[in-house]
Amino acid sequence: MAVENIPYKVFYRRIKYPRLEFTTGELHFILPLNSNREEVFNRHRRWIEKKWIFVQGCLKESKKKKLTQRTDDDFKKLVLYLLSEAASQQGLKPHKVYFRPMKTKWASLSTRKNLTINKLAKYLPDYLIEYIIIHELAHFKQKRHNEFFWEIITHKYKNYQELERELFIYWFRVTNKA
Repeated sequence: MAVENIPYKVFYRRIKYPRLEFTTGELHFILPLNSNREEVFNRHRRWIEKKWIFVQGCLKESKKKKLTQRTDDDFKKLVLYLLSEAASQQGLKPHKVYFRPMKTKWASLSTRKNLTINKLAKYLPDYLIEYIIIHELAHFKQKRHNEFFWEIITHKYKNYQELERELFIYWFRVTNKA
Protein backbone atom coordinates (compact mmCIF):
# COMPACT_ATOMS: atom_id res chain seq x y z
CA MET A 1 0.00 0.00 0.00
CA ALA A 2 1.30 3.44 -0.88
CA VAL A 3 1.89 5.66 2.13
CA GLU A 4 -0.25 8.35 0.50
CA ASN A 5 -3.31 6.05 0.80
CA ILE A 6 -3.09 5.64 4.57
CA PRO A 7 -6.01 7.43 6.26
CA TYR A 8 -4.98 10.08 8.77
CA LYS A 9 -6.15 13.03 10.84
CA VAL A 10 -4.25 16.24 11.49
CA PHE A 11 -4.39 18.15 14.77
CA TYR A 12 -2.68 21.49 15.30
CA ARG A 13 -1.73 22.38 18.85
CA ARG A 14 0.47 24.76 20.79
CA ILE A 15 3.40 22.34 20.99
CA LYS A 16 7.05 22.62 20.10
CA TYR A 17 7.65 19.37 18.22
CA PRO A 18 5.44 17.31 15.88
CA ARG A 19 4.22 13.85 16.90
CA LEU A 20 2.91 10.98 14.83
CA GLU A 21 0.74 8.45 16.63
CA PHE A 22 -1.02 5.21 15.86
CA THR A 23 -2.46 4.86 19.38
CA THR A 24 -5.94 3.97 18.22
CA GLY A 25 -4.83 2.26 15.01
CA GLU A 26 -5.40 5.41 13.00
CA LEU A 27 -2.56 7.74 12.01
CA HIS A 28 -2.71 11.06 13.84
CA PHE A 29 -0.45 13.99 13.03
CA ILE A 30 -0.15 16.24 16.10
CA LEU A 31 1.58 19.29 14.74
CA PRO A 32 2.75 22.63 16.05
CA LEU A 33 0.73 25.59 14.77
CA ASN A 34 1.92 26.76 11.34
CA SER A 35 3.89 23.56 10.61
CA ASN A 36 3.87 21.81 7.26
CA ARG A 37 2.09 18.42 7.28
CA GLU A 38 3.66 17.39 3.95
CA GLU A 39 7.15 18.00 5.29
CA VAL A 40 6.52 15.93 8.43
CA PHE A 41 4.85 13.21 6.35
CA ASN A 42 7.79 12.97 3.95
CA ARG A 43 10.39 13.01 6.73
CA HIS A 44 8.71 10.07 8.49
CA ARG A 45 7.48 8.15 5.45
CA ARG A 46 9.32 4.90 6.25
CA TRP A 47 8.20 4.90 9.88
CA ILE A 48 4.57 5.50 8.83
CA GLU A 49 4.65 2.67 6.31
CA LYS A 50 6.27 0.24 8.77
CA LYS A 51 3.79 1.13 11.54
CA TRP A 52 0.82 0.89 9.17
CA ILE A 53 1.80 -2.65 8.19
CA PHE A 54 2.17 -3.51 11.90
CA VAL A 55 -1.27 -2.04 12.72
CA GLN A 56 -2.94 -3.93 9.88
CA GLY A 57 -1.39 -7.20 11.08
CA CYS A 58 -2.60 -6.54 14.63
CA LEU A 59 -6.10 -5.74 13.40
CA LYS A 60 -6.20 -9.05 11.56
CA GLU A 61 -4.93 -10.98 14.59
CA SER A 62 -7.39 -9.27 16.91
CA LYS A 63 -10.31 -11.02 15.23
CA LYS A 64 -9.01 -14.34 16.60
CA LYS A 65 -8.71 -13.18 20.22
CA LYS A 66 -11.20 -14.42 22.78
CA LEU A 67 -12.36 -11.99 25.43
CA THR A 68 -12.38 -13.00 29.09
CA GLN A 69 -15.81 -12.60 30.64
CA ARG A 70 -15.78 -11.39 34.24
CA THR A 71 -17.94 -9.09 36.32
CA ASP A 72 -16.80 -5.59 37.27
CA ASP A 73 -16.57 -6.77 40.86
CA ASP A 74 -14.42 -9.80 39.97
CA PHE A 75 -12.20 -7.56 37.84
CA LYS A 76 -11.67 -5.07 40.68
CA LYS A 77 -10.87 -7.87 43.13
CA LEU A 78 -8.35 -9.36 40.69
CA VAL A 79 -6.64 -6.02 40.06
CA LEU A 80 -6.45 -5.16 43.75
CA TYR A 81 -5.04 -8.60 44.56
CA LEU A 82 -2.42 -8.47 41.80
CA LEU A 83 -1.53 -4.89 42.70
CA SER A 84 -1.17 -5.74 46.39
CA GLU A 85 1.14 -8.66 45.58
CA ALA A 86 3.30 -6.77 43.07
CA ALA A 87 3.50 -3.54 45.06
CA SER A 88 4.48 -5.29 48.31
CA GLN A 89 7.19 -7.30 46.50
CA GLN A 90 8.66 -4.04 45.21
CA GLY A 91 8.11 -2.03 48.38
CA LEU A 92 5.74 0.37 46.60
CA LYS A 93 2.41 1.78 47.67
CA PRO A 94 0.05 3.44 45.21
CA HIS A 95 -2.08 6.12 46.84
CA LYS A 96 -5.50 5.31 45.32
CA VAL A 97 -6.81 3.00 42.60
CA TYR A 98 -9.48 4.13 40.17
CA PHE A 99 -11.38 2.17 37.54
CA ARG A 100 -12.51 4.32 34.62
CA PRO A 101 -13.12 4.01 30.90
CA MET A 102 -10.08 5.32 29.03
CA LYS A 103 -9.90 6.09 25.30
CA THR A 104 -6.27 5.38 24.44
CA LYS A 105 -4.53 3.41 27.20
CA TRP A 106 -4.93 0.47 29.52
CA ALA A 107 -3.79 2.30 32.65
CA SER A 108 -1.91 5.30 33.98
CA LEU A 109 -0.07 6.43 37.10
CA SER A 110 -0.49 10.04 38.20
CA THR A 111 2.20 12.19 39.77
CA ARG A 112 0.32 11.71 43.07
CA LYS A 113 0.81 7.93 42.68
CA ASN A 114 -2.85 7.28 41.89
CA LEU A 115 -3.32 4.31 39.61
CA THR A 116 -6.14 4.42 37.06
CA ILE A 117 -7.09 1.17 35.35
CA ASN A 118 -9.15 1.14 32.17
CA LYS A 119 -12.44 -0.67 32.81
CA LEU A 120 -12.04 -2.38 29.42
CA ALA A 121 -9.07 -4.33 30.80
CA LYS A 122 -11.61 -6.64 32.47
CA TYR A 123 -11.79 -8.50 29.13
CA LEU A 124 -8.07 -9.29 29.11
CA PRO A 125 -6.49 -12.54 30.28
CA ASP A 126 -5.10 -12.43 33.83
CA TYR A 127 -1.45 -12.41 32.71
CA LEU A 128 -1.98 -9.22 30.68
CA ILE A 129 -3.70 -7.50 33.58
CA GLU A 130 -0.73 -8.43 35.75
CA TYR A 131 1.64 -7.05 33.11
CA ILE A 132 -0.28 -3.75 32.99
CA ILE A 133 0.06 -3.44 36.77
CA ILE A 134 3.81 -4.19 36.71
CA HIS A 135 4.19 -1.71 33.84
CA GLU A 136 2.48 1.05 35.83
CA LEU A 137 4.44 0.26 38.98
CA ALA A 138 7.65 0.68 36.97
CA HIS A 139 6.59 4.30 36.52
CA PHE A 140 7.25 4.81 40.25
CA LYS A 141 10.94 4.56 39.34
CA GLN A 142 10.88 6.03 35.82
CA LYS A 143 8.13 8.20 34.38
CA ARG A 144 9.09 8.01 30.73
CA HIS A 145 9.22 5.01 28.44
CA ASN A 146 12.96 5.28 27.97
CA GLU A 147 15.77 2.73 28.05
CA PHE A 148 15.89 2.71 31.87
CA PHE A 149 12.14 2.08 32.07
CA TRP A 150 12.35 -0.95 29.77
CA GLU A 151 15.31 -2.28 31.80
CA ILE A 152 13.05 -2.22 34.87
CA ILE A 153 10.35 -4.12 32.96
CA THR A 154 12.87 -6.65 31.64
CA HIS A 155 13.69 -7.80 35.19
CA LYS A 156 10.28 -9.47 35.36
CA TYR A 157 9.32 -9.75 31.68
CA LYS A 158 12.06 -10.65 29.24
CA ASN A 159 9.32 -10.92 26.58
CA TYR A 160 7.77 -7.51 27.30
CA GLN A 161 7.74 -6.63 23.57
CA GLU A 162 5.46 -9.60 22.87
CA LEU A 163 3.16 -8.53 25.72
CA GLU A 164 3.05 -4.93 24.47
CA ARG A 165 2.11 -6.22 21.02
CA GLU A 166 -0.56 -8.48 22.49
CA LEU A 167 -2.05 -5.54 24.39
CA PHE A 168 -2.15 -3.58 21.15
CA ILE A 169 -3.91 -6.47 19.41
CA TYR A 170 -6.42 -6.81 22.25
CA TRP A 171 -7.08 -3.07 22.08
CA PHE A 172 -8.69 -3.53 18.67
CA ARG A 173 -10.68 -6.54 19.87
CA VAL A 174 -11.94 -4.92 23.05
CA THR A 175 -12.82 -1.58 21.44
CA ASN A 176 -14.64 -3.43 18.61
CA LYS A 177 -12.38 -2.07 15.91
CA ALA A 178 -11.69 -5.63 14.71
